[in-house]
This record gives sequence, structure tokens and C-alpha cells, in this order.
Amino acid sequence: MKKGFYYKLAYNGIKKNKKLYTPYILTCIGMVTMFYIVSFLSGSAVLKGMPGGDTMAGILSLGCGVMGVFSFIFLFYTNSFLIRRRKKEFGLYNILGMGKRNLARVLIWEGLIIAVVSLAAGLFVGIVLSKFAELGMVNILQGSVTFSISIEPGAIWQTIALFSIIFVFILCNTLRQIHLSNPIELLHSENTGEKPPKANWVLALAGAIILAGAYYLAVTIEEPMTALLLFFVAVIMVIVATYLLFIAGSVAVCRLLQKKKRYYYKTNHFVSVSSMMYRMKRNGAGLASICILCTMVLVMVSSTVCLYLGAEDSLHSRYPRSINLDSTVSSLSLLSGEQTAQVRAMAEQASLEYGQTVQNVVDYHAAAFAGYVQNGVVALDNAHLYSFRLENYDNVWQVFIVPLEDYNRLMGQSETLAPGQALLYTTKNQTYEQNTVSFGGKESLQIVKTVPDFVDNGVDAMQIVPSMYLFVPDFDKVVTPLMQYTDSREQEVVNLHWIYGFDLNCDNNTQIQIQERLEQQLQEAKLGEEDEYFSILCEGLAKEWTGFYGLYGGLFFLGILLGIVFIFAAVLIMYYKQVSEGYEDQSRFEIMQKVGMTKREIKKSINSQILTVFFLPLVMAGLHLAFAFPLIYKLLALFGLSNIDFLIIVTICCYLVFAVMYILVYRITSRAYYSIVSGARKEAA
Repeated sequence: MKKGFYYKLAYNGIKKNKKLYTPYILTCIGMVTMFYIVSFLSGSAVLKGMPGGDTMAGILSLGCGVMGVFSFIFLFYTNSFLIRRRKKEFGLYNILGMGKRNLARVLIWEGLIIAVVSLAAGLFVGIVLSKFAELGMVNILQGSVTFSISIEPGAIWQTIALFSIIFVFILCNTLRQIHLSNPIELLHSENTGEKPPKANWVLALAGAIILAGAYYLAVTIEEPMTALLLFFVAVIMVIVATYLLFIAGSVAVCRLLQKKKRYYYKTNHFVSVSSMMYRMKRNGAGLASICILCTMVLVMVSSTVCLYLGAEDSLHSRYPRSINLDSTVSSLSLLSGEQTAQVRAMAEQASLEYGQTVQNVVDYHAAAFAGYVQNGVVALDNAHLYSFRLENYDNVWQVFIVPLEDYNRLMGQSETLAPGQALLYTTKNQTYEQNTVSFGGKESLQIVKTVPDFVDNGVDAMQIVPSMYLFVPDFDKVVTPLMQYTDSREQEVVNLHWIYGFDLNCDNNTQIQIQERLEQQLQEAKLGEEDEYFSILCEGLAKEWTGFYGLYGGLFFLGILLGIVFIFAAVLIMYYKQVSEGYEDQSRFEIMQKVGMTKREIKKSINSQILTVFFLPLVMAGLHLAFAFPLIYKLLALFGLSNIDFLIIVTICCYLVFAVMYILVYRITSRAYYSIVSGARKEAA
């Protein structure tokens, strides 16, 4: 054959089917661009050189994996729309004498053209936009950087390698389908209808039950730890239920509509319901995919936006004072010894050196330990803590025993208690229902009152389990028997802490200098005695700010980026669904026009079908989001975000913005469908 014949055939095939290939190629370019940007940022020297940049780069490295897996699945899936449309053309080539080896050469050239164009254009756009993305990340960390285009060779090779593998797999799958099909099947592939799935009522009922179970889990879970463990279980249940309901449930709904003669035997309803029944199995799967993608976008974007915008509150929950000291000691005598007075003097001296005085001081003692609590008994052997049984995590508490005098001094109260009595305070909206609490089944305290608040120490913000504070009048007497307990590794179960913190009325740089000076003094001082230890962890709000925003900013940036990718995916699925079904319905609407159906009636029928079908995923995604909200709130509470009103406002705003975008996509895709269907005679001529 003439040199370049297969290349020209492939090129002309893409050109003639530009309605199908243009969105696909643009999506491939977008995927390549997004992946390169994430890969570039994860290895950016500018980012890693900034405070908090390492954390952000680590988050983005995880994003590379997510992007790679999703790109593989999504491009593999959307390519099936192209192949379904092209099979008729390939069948015609086959009947005219072109063998399957010749078709394979055409497909190889098509795949090569798409791969080269996608990689070249995607990398070019990615390189141009990567600097803007880097500037955005630097802005999140409140740093500064000069604008200069830079290229990361490692990111380029990683992108080329990944998408080359994806395009090779797509090509192999296409060749497999062509090889296993005979010419007649290829020629009539577009006209092959799909039978409604058998036992659809059973599948629809199963989908409803599974979805109800997922909703029940999301609404009834109270403990954040349980929410974390069951989150992915609920996600899988929702995905399975959504597919069952859209595939089998939609068939059942269509059958019910057919039985309603007043509804079904109307021009617009008759055509739309009949069209949906004809290809309902594939139709339902596509709608379910759109619904799942919409839900993923809404959950991801609303969560990451809430985390980032609420980062300041979370930061202050984790570091409640400008400077926070947590001292761990080996004996009760060290808690009230000269070491604590020495540390206080160091803090005041370090502050005075920079013209500052300590303010809003928090100062108290505590005995801390984690325990499995059941029926008022705290198990101190820790056997349950190392068990992976789900019910154990529901009953794990972080327990703090605090002197009553420290509580009264810090909270401005004058509570009095008898020996053996205690006041109770719990965190994370958890309640302790018992009137007594026993440690190891021996020492017992009577809870006489639950108090509404206590000072934050930052520890609870790090824990995924709730905290229980017990304020007792006889601290040494209660704690001394508990010091004998050890775990399976012969480590002491109970740790003695001295919590000391204070605020500073100065800028961040001065706070960091004061903290570093205090750390130097603590390092030079010998606070521990022979055979005893007095270790201090010093943390500062200003110094930890960059790392904190590196984590939350990385999650926010990645959430927005993945949200855009998932939106691309939903838009492409919607577009291909409309275009492929438009070509399938061409002949049917042409017959309808011949028997007297006007273009106005066609448009009315199309609107009826599209409104019925394409707004179901949006409504269902909103329903998923509403029921998932309690679960999302409990998960975000693990990050220190507890402002539920703020979360509600952000979630509603995200849904409304997404709904507007969805409506715009609906209008564009519906026009594409209508132009194909109504232009049937013109194209045939």
C-alpha cells in the first residue's frame, strides 16, 4: 500500500469524528497537565525549602498516586464510548476487504497520534501552569518567590511513563475487542440493544436496603474513632447501592411509568421512556458513575475547604498558648519540686530578654493514661488497646486526673469535694453515663458533678479518642496506687505531666525567638535527678504555624485539584452519554418526524428525557452529601475542627456552586444531543 496510508486513514478517522475525539483528547491533555503539576509540586525545591513545605510536598506525593490510578481507570472507561461509535466504521472497512491486521495498524496510528498530542500539549500546558500552581502553594504558606518558569525533568519522565502505559493498555483493549468481533457484529454494534437486567426488583430492593444501611451508619455513629474506621465501609456501601439503584431501580421506575397510561401515552413521555428502557442497563451505569463522581467532588471540596478556612481554629486548639510546655516526670515529688519553679523562672527570663511578659498562664499537674472503659471500670492492663476489635475502640478514653485546686485556680471556681469524690469533664461531645469510675477494678471515685469546661492543653486535639478529666481533692492518694500498673512491655501505664503555657503579645518572629531562647535554657539546665527524669516538650504557636498550614494547605490544594479532575470526568461522561445516545436515537427520531412528529415535539421529548435522567445524579449526590454530613463532621473533629455551623455553610455553598456548574454542563450537552437528533436528515443527505 502507499506509504503513509494507515497514518492518513487514522488521521482522517480522528478528524471526521471530531465530535467524539476532541473532548477525549482535551481530557487526556487535562489529565497529563494535572498529573505533571502535582508531580512537579511534590518535588519542588522552592516548596521544600520553605517552612511547612515538606509536609505539603508529602501530601502531594500521595496525590500523585491517586491521580495516576484515577487517570488509568477513567481514560480506560471513557475510551469505550469512542470504540462503540467507531466499531461500525471498522466493520465497514473489514467488509470492504481490510483485514484485522490492517485495522490494527490504523488503531495503532490513532493511539500514537492521541498519545503524542496529549503528552506534548499536556506537558506544555503543565509546565506553563506549574509555576502559577507553585505560586499558589507558596501563597498558602505565606512565603515569597520570584516568577521564573522552571522544568522538573523527573516529573516529565514520570508523566510520560505513566500515560504511555495507560495509552498502551487502552490500545491493547481496543485491539482485543476488534479481534474478537466479526464484521457483522462490528457493523451493527451501535444498533445492539441491551435487555433490562433480570430480577431488577430484587436488585432495586437490595440497593435500597444497602443505601439505607449506609445512611443509618452515617447518622447513628457517635464516636469519631468509629466514624474513621467505618467511613470506607459506608463509602463502598453507597457506591454499590447507587449502581444497583440506577441500573435496576431505574428499570423498575420505567416499567411503572409504562403502566401509567395517562403519563406514558403522551408524545414527549412515550419517546423518552421508551428510549431509556432500550438501553437502561448502560444508561444506569453511566448515571451512577456521574452521581458517584459528583458526590466525591462535593465531599472532597467541602471537607478540604472547611479544613483550610478553619485552620486557624484548629491551630489554636492544638496549641492553645503562644508557648506550650509539657513536662513528663518520673515521680510525684518532681511535680511540686524546685524544677517546676526553675522552668517558670526560665520562661519569664526568656520573655523579658525580648521585652515581653508572660500572660494568660496555664499551670497544672495531671496523671494521664489511656484505658478501655466498660461499666464504670477503666482497664489499666491495656490488653484491649492492642486488640483490633471494633467495639474496643468505642470504649477507649484518654483519662486525665487533675488536682481539684488546679481546676479551681484556672477556672475561677471554689468547688469542694470529700476524699474519694471527683468532678468530671469530657471532650469531643462524648458523655460518661456512670456515677462512679474504678481503675483496674480496685480504686474507685464517685462522680458528684459534670463540669462544662476546662482549659485546653492541646493533647485532646491530637487524640482520635475522647478525653475524660477527673478533678480530685486528694491527687497524690488517688494516683500513687495507679503507678504500679505496667503494660505487656513492662512500661508504666500512667504518665505524670506538668502542663505549663503562656501567651505573648508580640509578632510571630519574636515569639519564635523567645521559644528558641527558652529551648536553649532548658537544654543547658539539668532538671532531672539521679535515677529520675524530668523531660520537657516545648512547642510554640508561631513556630508550628508553617507546618500546620503545610498540612492543611496541601490537603486544600489537592482537594481542589482532584475536585477539578473529577468534574472533568463527570462532564466527559455526560457529554459522551449525550453524543453516543444522540447518534443511536438519530434513526428513531427521523422515523418519528416522517410520521408527523414536529421538531418542537422532539425538543420537548428530549427535554423530558434529559431532565428526568441527568438531574437524578445531582439530586442523589445532594442526598448522599446530606446523610454523610454527620460522618464528615465527626471526621473533621479529629483534625480539631468543631464549628458545625461553619461546616454547614461551606457545604451548602459548595453544593450550590456545583449545582450551577452542573446546570451549565447540562445545557451544553443537551444542545449537542438535540443538534445530532434534529439534524438527522441533513447528515443523511
